[in-house]
Amino acid sequence: MRAVDLIRKKRDGEELTDPEISWLVEGLATGEVAQYQWSALLMAIFYRSMTDSETASLTAAMMNSGIVVDLSGVAGRKVDKHSTGGVGDKTSLILAPIAAACGVRVPMVSGRGLGHTGGTLDKLESIPGFNVHLNLAEYQATLEACGMVLIGQTAEIAPADKALYALRDATATVESIPLITASIMSKKLAEGIDGLVLDVKTGDGAFMQKLEDSIALAESMCSIGRKLGKEMVALITRMDQPLGRAVGNSLEIAECVECLRGGGAKDLVDLSVELAAEMVLMARLSPDIASARAFCRESIADGSALATFRCVIEAQGGDPRVVDDSAWLPQASKVIDIVSPATGYVRSLGARAVGQATMLLGAGRARVDSKIDPAVGVLLHKKVGDAVQAGEPLCTVLANKVGLDQAIAMIRDAYAIGDAPATPDALIVQRL
Repeated sequence: MRAVDLIRKKRDGEELTDPEISWLVEGLATGEVAQYQWSALLMAIFYRSMTDSETASLTAAMMNSGIVVDLSGVAGRKVDKHSTGGVGDKTSLILAPIAAACGVRVPMVSGRGLGHTGGTLDKLESIPGFNVHLNLAEYQATLEACGMVLIGQTAEIAPADKALYALRDATATVESIPLITASIMSKKLAEGIDGLVLDVKTGDGAFMQKLEDSIALAESMCSIGRKLGKEMVALITRMDQPLGRAVGNSLEIAECVECLRGGGAKDLVDLSVELAAEMVLMARLSPDIASARAFCRESIADGSALATFRCVIEAQGGDPRVVDDSAWLPQASKVIDIVSPATGYVRSLGARAVGQATMLLGAGRARVDSKIDPAVGVLLHKKVGDAVQAGEPLCTVLANKVGLDQAIAMIRDAYAIGDAPATPDALIVQRL
């Protein structure tokens, strides 16, 4: 085979075969296919797209470019969850302990934030000592000990994805649904799971802002997962305002603990429970979704979910005292209230603007190599539908930098206050 012939084939809208795609992925690792040739192929895929068969072949080739973890020796069904990312989206750190406390085995390989979206690994690393870089033996041992494990992508898991993502980022081809699908699913299917629950965001703060694009991505990932023998469920959920009340790494850890203690913002708790219930149902631990929800809420009420979170923090080298007192988490030096300019109701709260502002504070990264400040972020006191008095705090900014005028202005402008009450749209749009 020659790469130039396959690039031309895809450029002209023809379908690549499974052996051709496998050869191209292998060639990236061996150097037989140059990076500039893959760059050209990525652009051809971006414009010509891929069939389900092509996407499944690309996913399988990327998955098999490294180790596919064998967790057959771990009792119980292994189920993970993946979110396409948003602002204040820390559900993984709530639902994983809930599901594990109910008996689901949750092997979770997570990612970092980029741009306005937060990353699970960045949140975890705000816990002093927490190690997300476990080797595969430690990964399995932690899963067996705690019922869950939370790590980043290792060098052994889907290395082709890491190389291709860097090329996609550099060639403006990130937004291709087949390429997104193959990237996400190759990593998730290499974890050793039996099934996967997807949370595909839609709206202002989502990667896919249009509902039809979010549905198309969810359908693509579900289709590919099923083709490769995994059980799949997807929820399409709104990301028009931040999820929960905290945006920022250590702030979100503290909020997760609050939720696992039985408190927390209703939208965050309800979505975490719903996703965890889908995992419990997929693991065959409840006969229907209603009983699965009840099982999940009981794990919060009886303290077993919080105990599971403490277990995994300690097992992965973190300081378990953060579960008892958030003062053990990194603390910001500056506290700034943003107050309402008028009396009325919060009509809207732009998720993307809040996310971009917290990135400027240092809670996120504009580039892959940006340094994260774990202590900074925003605590939201008012969200859509809440009544507010003039001069009352809408939110509190936690910062360490000076010269924060731009970030504060963005957060202030993210709020729209009106005279009439507003009702937030239902958080869950659709189940696939």
